[in-house]
Amino acid sequence: MTSTISTRGPGVRTDRRRTVRVGPFSGVVRTRQLLLPVVALVALVLVSAVSLGRGDYPIGLGDVLRTLVGLGDPTQQFIVTELRAPRIVVGVLVGLALGLSGALIQTFARNPLASPDTLGINAGASAAAVAVIVLGGGSGAAAGLLGGLGLPAAALLGGLLVALLIFALAWRQGVDGYRLVLVGVGLSAVGFALVDWLLTRSDIQDAAAATVWLTGSLNARTWDQAWPLGLALAVLLPVALALSRQLGVLQFGEDTARALGVRVGATQAVVVLVAVALAAVAVAAAGPVQFVALVVPQVAVRLAGGSRPPLLASALLGAVLVVGADLLARTVLPVALPVGIVTAVVGAPYLLWLLVRGRRSITV
Repeated sequence: MTSTISTRGPGVRTDRRRTVRVGPFSGVVRTRQLLLPVVALVALVLVSAVSLGRGDYPIGLGDVLRTLVGLGDPTQQFIVTELRAPRIVVGVLVGLALGLSGALIQTFARNPLASPDTLGINAGASAAAVAVIVLGGGSGAAAGLLGGLGLPAAALLGGLLVALLIFALAWRQGVDGYRLVLVGVGLSAVGFALVDWLLTRSDIQDAAAATVWLTGSLNARTWDQAWPLGLALAVLLPVALALSRQLGVLQFGEDTARALGVRVGATQAVVVLVAVALAAVAVAAAGPVQFVALVVPQVAVRLAGGSRPPLLASALLGAVLVVGADLLARTVLPVALPVGIVTAVVGAPYLLWLLVRGRRSITV
């Protein structure tokens, strides 16, 4: 059963809300919040299809779609499914993970500057992954342990360690959003300093491989990176979406959340664990693709309306941004660049705008 409510204020555009009831449960959903994920999904399909057709051997959009359903010729089938599809699939999954991770962290911290980039989670995951690249091939017990750990597990452990340090240092009878960001910025500097130190200890081949990986790149990605990332998202995405109600209640404060029956401590722990895991597996698959987790949730909340970033829309818009940036880097720019450079060019001005906007609001 559904009903529609239309609210209008002076000088405010009409905002249609739909009350949805399923059995004993009911909720109010804005029309824009329902439409945005659909529009983002359509945009993602179109951008992915265009990207599959672009390269040294151009393939038309119609031929790409026919190839995807098994009707293309053998040459097109090989180029699309074996050479280009793994790169695009990894880009989609990385964008989904980073967009969702950023939305979870910004909602939890109630701060638009909070993200895996600014909180140092990416730095911790990067430091652990670079340690595997640089030290994993050496001799000794530590090198053997790192070599057997692998990039995904090392990135996850590095991100979790930094997350634990952040909340231990930022906790003062609760977590303040701005203190959380300040502590995260400090730990991020420590993490990237550790990365620089590891690079100085490595040989030229390992240093080159680690440097390319640190820029955030989808080059030479295969199904070997896509399958583990897809399996991780198959577990983490439903868990994150299931946390939507608890996150909404937490926006009213911890006391109100407890009064409404939310187990605050357990919910916060699960949110942090899921957000860190999403960021870590994305970093392990493609390196630290910068600013996606920071920019996308704020774009989504402005497009959808509401008081917090929508989780599903943020994930889909993150995928659109990563695949679109990779398409731009490969085909439009005169020199092919890693996708992380393009997202940084887009995200850095937005970060500066957020800082200036936050300073003005504090001054006022």
